[in-house]
Amino acid sequence: MQDDHSNIRITRTGQASQLLCRQWVPLPVADVFPFFSAAQNLERLTPDFLRFRMLRAPAEPLRAGAVIDYRLSLHHVPVWWRTQIRDWDPPRGFVDVQVRGPFRRWHHQHEFVSSESGTLILDTVEFDVYCRFLRATPLLSWIDSDLRRIFSYRRDRIAALLG
Repeated sequence: MQDDHSNIRITRTGQASQLLCRQWVPLPVADVFPFFSAAQNLERLTPDFLRFRMLRAPAEPLRAGAVIDYRLSLHHVPVWWRTQIRDWDPPRGFVDVQVRGPFRRWHHQHEFVSSESGTLILDTVEFDVYCRFLRATPLLSWIDSDLRRIFSYRRDRIAALLG
């Protein structure tokens, strides 16, 4: 896995945070979007250290209102997560939000932009944590580094699968 986080940026926006990730793949949007519209591909983009397991996923392709349930492990603590697709605009993008899970707020916008004989994939995640005052302590200080690690892995897998 690459350690290049140059295209992954996390900034504070008031009380919450925003993660931005950019990646170009040499395929047209018409070939890229269907990969992301299959919930099962989420497993292929998730690092092993999270012990990700899909519990319930809708029939393909995804659409607005679809709900995905899965389990993962954050530093050996089991976490159940429910995601709902809020906006669905093929092939330009979609938004998924955490309905239940470890974050106070998780809003993930996926955008797919035609660019230079390929597709620019843009991920914008607005997130907030519970007990945000603990974020600078060892108890919650791992969040940003884990998210960079997860999105770096995701970028590497996308490059391998679509590049």
